[in-house]
Amino acid sequence: MLDYCKTILKAVSFDRKLFKKEYRKALKWLSNDEGRELKYWLRQEYIRSNISIRKKQEERYLTNLSI
Repeated sequence: MLDYCKTILKAVSFDRKLFKKEYRKALKWLSNDEGRELKYWLRQEYIRSNISIRKKQEERYLTNLSI
């Protein structure tokens, strides 16, 4: 079930509202241990990748300022 939830979350990651809805639904379906695993997976997959995206955006912004 955990793998299925990860697949669904990857598929809906383009829409923040839908992602939240599916995430909450997944937490209801999963056991407490699986829910913790899912939270850990999300941190690894999405939060760190968003940090690198933000850094790139900041670098572009700063580069454009210096021109």
